[in-house]
This record gives sequence, C-alpha cells and structure tokens, in this order.
Amino acid sequence: MLTDINLLLNIAQVIFLIPFLYLLNQEIFKRLKRRHTFFSFRLMNSLFFYHLLFGAIYYTYASVNPSDSHRYFKVPQREGKEWLDFATTGTGFIDFISYPFINYLGFSYEMMMLLFTWIGYLGFVYAYLIFRENIPHSIKVFKKINLLPLLLFLPNMHFWTASLGKGAPIFLGLMMFAYAVKNPEKRWQGLFFGSLLVFCIRPHIFLLVAVVAVLGILLGKKQIEWKKKLVYTGLIAGVLLIFKDQILGVVNLGNSQDLIGDFIAFTNKRADSLGQATSGVAMSEYSLFEKFFTFWFRPLFFDAPGFFGVIVSAENLIYLLLVVKLFKRNFIKFIKIAPVKVKMSLLLFLLSSFAMTFVMSNLGIIIRQKTMVMYFLFFVIYYFLAHEQMLKSKPKLRSLKAFSQKAA
Repeated sequence: MLTDINLLLNIAQVIFLIPFLYLLNQEIFKRLKRRHTFFSFRLMNSLFFYHLLFGAIYYTYASVNPSDSHRYFKVPQREGKEWLDFATTGTGFIDFISYPFINYLGFSYEMMMLLFTWIGYLGFVYAYLIFRENIPHSIKVFKKINLLPLLLFLPNMHFWTASLGKGAPIFLGLMMFAYAVKNPEKRWQGLFFGSLLVFCIRPHIFLLVAVVAVLGILLGKKQIEWKKKLVYTGLIAGVLLIFKDQILGVVNLGNSQDLIGDFIAFTNKRADSLGQATSGVAMSEYSLFEKFFTFWFRPLFFDAPGFFGVIVSAENLIYLLLVVKLFKRNFIKFIKIAPVKVKMSLLLFLLSSFAMTFVMSNLGIIIRQKTMVMYFLFFVIYYFLAHEQMLKSKPKLRSLKAFSQKAA
C-alpha cells in the first residue's frame, strides 16, 4: 500500500515537472528563432510531446524488463560516495550527472527518467537545426511523405533516447557537436560541451569524432588561414594525447604494446560474449558486407525478436529503402564535390559502423547503439536527395558545385 502511494506521488511530481520543461523549451525556442527564421515552434512542440510518449513507453518497459536505468538511479545513492567520486568517463559520468538531482534535489526515479528524456529530446532539436540550416528544401520520399518529419519521428530513435542512461546525453552531445562544427568560432560553446559529453560518456566515439573533425578542418573552408587550421588541429591532437589512456582504456588497451593485435583479440572476445545472448548473431563469422548490413538494417522481419522486434524491423526497412536511393551514378559524382560537412557525416558514420561491427554480436545492443550515428547517414541521404530534386526543378542549375554552393 505504501509503495503504491509513493509511486502515485512520484508520478504526480513528474506531471508537475512537464509544464516547467515545456516553458523552458519555449525560452530556448525563442533564442533559436532569433538565429534561424525557419525554426518551427509547432513542429518542435509536437516532437516534444511525441518524445515524452516514448519516455512513458520506456518507463513501462523498464518496470517489467531488466533496464540499466534502475542501476543508474541506485548507484549515486550509495553511502560513502561523494559527488566528485563519480567524475570519471563511461558509466560513472552518468552517475556524476545524476548525483546532484538525486541527492540534493530529491529527484525520484520517475523524475530522473523524465529529466533524461528531456535531454534526449534536445538532441532532436539540434538534429532538426542541422537538417534545416544546411538544406532549406522540403524533400518528398515514397511519393508523398515529407522526409524530415519522417526522420525526426522514427520511433526507435526516440525509444533509446528517452531514459536514464547513456543514450540520451551522448545523442545530445553528438548532435550539438554536428550543429556547432559548421561555425566553430561562433558556436564554440556548443562544440566544447558537445565534445565533452561524447568524451565523458564514450571516449572511443570521441576519438572518431576528433579524427573526422581534424579532416574537416584541414579540408574545410578555404577562407580559414592555414595557421588557424594547424592551431585547431594541434589542439585536437593534444587533447587526444592527453586523454589517450582513457580512450584506449575503454577497450582495455591503455597499457598495450601491440594495439592492433590486442584490439583484434578484444573484439573477438567481446563478440563471442555478446553472441551468447538469445538475440546473438555470429558477427565474427560474417564478411565485412554482412557485418555492415547486420548493424544497419537488422533485425528485419525474418529475425525479429518478438513484437518489439517487428516494430524495429519496420523502421529498419525504412532505413534500407532510404539507403537504396543512394545507389545512383550521380551519387559518386555528388560525394566527390559535396561540402565538407556531408563528407564528414559520411566518414563518421562509416568509421563508427566499422568500429562497432567488430564488438557487437547482439541484436538488442545493435538496435540501441546505432541510434548514436544514424542521423549522420540520414543527413547524407537528405542532402543528396535535395540535390537531385533541385536539378529536376531548376534545370539551369546543372553543376553539382553550383548546388553545393547554393545550399551551403
């Protein structure tokens, strides 16, 4: 009886917190509207309530299934632990974020779930900005469907970014970084905090982001002097050297003398252990093409694990149909002269996919982990389709270079 009363009180607190977050959103939106005239309050508010729905769905799911969210709520409350004791990378950093809300502000498990749901939502706001700022054109797919809302409302992307855990903040960090990197000198705060979130949560993903950023700086805007490019590159390289132990420590290579050999041994061991689960797949036995296909598009209906798997399969089918649109002769020509931000997105997506396919042999983990990087692929697809549509609507705009300069 007492437990039921506490649960009702916690849910009531969540209900009162939602209007506060809604009003906070409006203030954030006003600032964004001043920077971007295209910003849509209506779309972003609709997306907010849609994401809250998935927060409720995940909360229900976690009440009857094992979920890391329970661990992330309990650990910061352990006796003998202070706030700074959790100031580490990886799992500990989520405890570090959660600690003051749980111990100082008295947030319940339900309130923490809502807080992280909101953090994940902010990632979608930045994703929206990335697409609309770089591609002002409305793109239709499958004859009548507007592509951008379709991408923003994909259910699997919302499910895994609507709970207490790593998914929401790292998605925010990646989208914040991708938004800020277009204009790093004016958006350095977003670049810094986005990079910090990615590094603190998944240092190995930060390594990939840093490598892609260096390439983007070196190959990017011609108006940036080479001296500045070298300074930026040196700063990133310095950060990587300072924190190399934390980055390599994620895959137990902090003290390795043979990085390649030890990495291969680690990935084989990791793949074998993950493959023992009920949704395990024999990734170590697959060709590189099969690894990529599994990571990007499985489960499909033939290997869907239960009702949830059927929903994910439907979404994976959409991914597959969108990727098929890249199989055109024009795409190779396009990517050669595409803006650096498009090339960076494609490179980050491919590098992340390559790294993850070697350590994942469980469809459940694959479904969750690929939410981090799928929007980088979507951006490439969206930009390419915008180019194709522009050429059809404006025949005079014949060169890809002219389109890239127009859309940039």
